[in-house]
Amino acid sequence: MTSSPPVPHARAGRDAHRTAVEVLARGIADGTYAIGTQLQLAVLTAQLGAAEPVIGGALHALASKGLVTTAGVVRPQPEWNLLDSDVLRWLLTSGATPWPDGFISDLHELRRAVEPSAAALAAQHRSADDLSALDQALTVMAAAQQTPDPDPALAARADAAFHTTLLAASGNRFFAHLARVIIPALTARNRKVHAGPHHSPLPAHTEVAACVRERDADGAYTAMLELLDVSQRDDP
Repeated sequence: MTSSPPVPHARAGRDAHRTAVEVLARGIADGTYAIGTQLQLAVLTAQLGAAEPVIGGALHALASKGLVTTAGVVRPQPEWNLLDSDVLRWLLTSGATPWPDGFISDLHELRRAVEPSAAALAAQHRSADDLSALDQALTVMAAAQQTPDPDPALAARADAAFHTTLLAASGNRFFAHLARVIIPALTARNRKVHAGPHHSPLPAHTEVAACVRERDADGAYTAMLELLDVSQRDDP
C-alpha cells in the first residue's frame, strides 16, 4: 500500500470520524489507495493518528458508500455509489481521476432521462418564486458571459441555479433530490467547458424558462431536449 499524504490529527468524537472518512475517501479517489488495496486497521491507525474504533467506523462508512468492501478492500470505481453526494464530490475533486471513462456520457444520458420530464412538470406546477429564481439565474448567466471579461465560474453557478430550480419546480421530490447528483457533476463539467470555446447557453435556457412561464409542458420538454443537445456538443 502506498503511503498516505500527511494528515492532521483530528479531535475526538465526530470530528475524528469525519476527518478519517474524508482522508481515506480522498486517498481512494486520487489513487493513493489503489483498487484492490487492503486497508489495514493497524496501519491506518498509525498513519492517521486516530483510534482503532474511529478508523473502523470510517471504513464502515466507506463500505456503505461502495468505496471499499466490508473487509476494507478498495473497490473499482464502477462499484462506487455515485448517487451519494459525498462519493460524487470525492470523485470530482480528485486530481488524479477527475473524469472517469464514460463519466460525461453517463451524465448526459441521466440528464436526458430526467430533465425534459422535470421541465414539463415545472411548466405545470411552477410558482411565482420559481419563475423569479429562473429569471435571476438567466440574468446572472447573461452577466457572466459578457465580453470582454467573461466569468466561467459565475456562469457555472448560474447554470447550476437554473437547473436546481427547475428540478425543484417539477414538484417531484425524487427529481428534486437528483439535484444532489446532477448539479455537482454539471458544475464541474461547466467550469471546464466555460473556460474554453462553447455555445452560448443563454438562448436555450431562455427558451426553457419561457415555456415554463407559459405553462407549455410539451414546449418545455422539447426545449430542454434541445438545450441538452447543445450542451452535449460542448462536452470536454
